[in-house]
Amino acid sequence: MDKKDLKLLFSLPVVVAALGYFVDIYDLLLFSIVRRPSLISLGVPQDRLLIEGEFLLQAQMSGLLIGGIIWGVMGDKRGRLSVLFGSILLYSLANIANGFAATVGQYALLRFIAGIGLAGELGAGITLVSEILPTRIRGYATTLIASVGITGAILANFVARVFDWQVAYFIGGGLGLLLLLARISVFESGMFLKLKGSNVQRGNFFQLFQTRSTFVRYMGCILIGLPIWYVAGILVTFSPEFADAISITGTILAGDAVMYCYMGLAIGDFSSGFISQKVGSRKKVVAAYLVLTLLTVIFFLYMPVRTQNFFYVVCFLLGIAIGYWALFVTIAAEQFGTNLRSTVATTVPNFIRGTVVPLTFMFKFLRDTISEQYAGVHGPDKAQSMGIIYGALIVGVFTIVVAFAALRAIDETFGRELNFEEK
Repeated sequence: MDKKDLKLLFSLPVVVAALGYFVDIYDLLLFSIVRRPSLISLGVPQDRLLIEGEFLLQAQMSGLLIGGIIWGVMGDKRGRLSVLFGSILLYSLANIANGFAATVGQYALLRFIAGIGLAGELGAGITLVSEILPTRIRGYATTLIASVGITGAILANFVARVFDWQVAYFIGGGLGLLLLLARISVFESGMFLKLKGSNVQRGNFFQLFQTRSTFVRYMGCILIGLPIWYVAGILVTFSPEFADAISITGTILAGDAVMYCYMGLAIGDFSSGFISQKVGSRKKVVAAYLVLTLLTVIFFLYMPVRTQNFFYVVCFLLGIAIGYWALFVTIAAEQFGTNLRSTVATTVPNFIRGTVVPLTFMFKFLRDTISEQYAGVHGPDKAQSMGIIYGALIVGVFTIVVAFAALRAIDETFGRELNFEEK
């Protein structure tokens, strides 16, 4: 990579997109970190923390689902920059308001609104950068964005340790408003401006379902990411409950589990993107990381050493294993033409984040069913632990099998020129 490429790699659009994703991840993961202390301060009893936490997580992820469609379509109709400005303003204000929530109902509503705002950040940034930069360094740029962005979870954990949960939300909103000012100098994608002057239909979400080819590619882009949010949304978010079920000695904090997982995820994103550039393939690298994810999920649920420190080490390994997030979003942006690229690149990561909702329901159903089945034989406490472990294992294997099937259905996009439209 020469000096010219390095200059492009660290240009303003890439830096702003990376910082935007940093704030996005901070706000998105902050709830997982402050879930227990925030609910306790709102008067939720101990035996309801898991149930109410699942409800709030589903509210946030439902907002991401809806927001993904709104911002994706807007990005193709109005431009990539309109999304970068509108989304960050919405989720920044929602997070500031979240610090004033006094009931679980208010908390849920604000998590839903924040979810809508958070939905636009990553897809619009990846789309803009992919269209601005040359093909030869596109993969490095998206890897940089994801790797920097993921570390927002680390800041969220440190802030939550130092400040009350309300202040942590205030800080997240303030960071978003500051970043909004930095985006004033960012320029629009030339590909989009060229397309805007033509008669090609833009941002038609339903066009993705009109032919078998587009539908299969679109669903394939979504489902290859299923294991990522199974790990982040279930195993890591509810890590204190898993630690109890596995009989870990010492206290496990969700914030620390999130931090170590996302430290691993940053390394995984960087390594998977770098390897992809070297081997000249996106799909082969994703397949390798899916195998690694399966092995680490099993290791997490049946870890041989059950100490606090070892638990966090395994969370770190889980993060490395699911570290194909940058490739996942890059593949989505490269699969479709300029007139649908923002719609796809924005909806795909948010739809996969939103799958936490059905996956959580699936996990809850299996957990309760297995617990009831074994309650009379092993006692209620042991049966509940078995329900959590076996339920999580079944859901995890399911997500990985689906991801492998989806990977076979999409195109290899390494080195693809993006200046084309979907007819």
